[in-house]
Amino acid sequence: MKINIYYGGRGLIDDPTLYVINKIQAVLEELHVEVERFNLYEQKNSITTLPQTLKTADGIILATTVEWHGIGGYMTQFLDACWLYGDKEKISKIYMCPIVMSTTYGEREGKLDLSVAWEILGGQPCSGICGYIADTTIFERSENYNAIIEKKAENMYRTINQKLDSLPASNQAVKKMVSVNKNTDLTPQESEQLSMYASDDSYVMRQKEDLQELTSIFRDMMGQTTSENAKDEGYIKAFKSHFVPQPGIEATYRINIEGEKKPLAIEIAGMKNEYYYGNIEEPDVEITISKEVLDDIIYARMTFQRAFMVGSIKTKGEFKKLRELDQLFTFMDRMI
Repeated sequence: MKINIYYGGRGLIDDPTLYVINKIQAVLEELHVEVERFNLYEQKNSITTLPQTLKTADGIILATTVEWHGIGGYMTQFLDACWLYGDKEKISKIYMCPIVMSTTYGEREGKLDLSVAWEILGGQPCSGICGYIADTTIFERSENYNAIIEKKAENMYRTINQKLDSLPASNQAVKKMVSVNKNTDLTPQESEQLSMYASDDSYVMRQKEDLQELTSIFRDMMGQTTSENAKDEGYIKAFKSHFVPQPGIEATYRINIEGEKKPLAIEIAGMKNEYYYGNIEEPDVEITISKEVLDDIIYARMTFQRAFMVGSIKTKGEFKKLRELDQLFTFMDRMI
């Protein structure tokens, strides 16, 4: 059995939906289910090709977070692509479990929206999960909540494994009578080819990357990068000179500084600490930050925690490790 997870949130470090799908994935893998996850925010330029990934799936999970209103743009784009380019015959045999967590309001409406959309596409419904979670630490404090999530995962496995039937839904009948797919003249294979062309934003992205690389080369030739390189080395010196060892803390950080080709990598293991410019695979925390904000942190005008809370940095990974950054590096003794 294979189940695909399509996550439509933004990948924020405290997104409650990520906790839920991680827990469900762990349960399914214990049941020897092959699980493949697709983070739509990482594939936003190729969302229209993702319906092709449904071919090998027995069931799917559509997971998203309601942050202010509705299921979000990435999930809507994916469902649009399923309608325009998906193989409806294959979709009709796929079970879908909706998972919607809300940090504001509207989780029930979001869950219903996903269920209705999948039924209109002709797919099979599964019982889903929805809830209002203002703070993800609530999961760590409640065994009952975790038991509910695990039970839902087991029910989904049972439904797909036994191919349980459900009563007909009126929206499927209405679809057959009044809905017309404008691509009815296209075969599924032709639809897939069309979807690949429709998502060819990657060509534009490659052009932009080439221009940035050429610009960097010319700047190097003109000798204009000396001060920037010196500033980058200054970042390493600043972190190294303000490192405060914390017993028992081991963490890896990848800091993507906007405008720089290579990220700043930091590896902490107790008393040991290492800094360099280069890629680090699967860090505990990945941070995207501007030079201005990084300067504010180094010169004690801001902390990593505050920068995250006000939205000045983007992060992925373990929230606890992010908080530990302000313990590991104390910049308060620097002159503002």
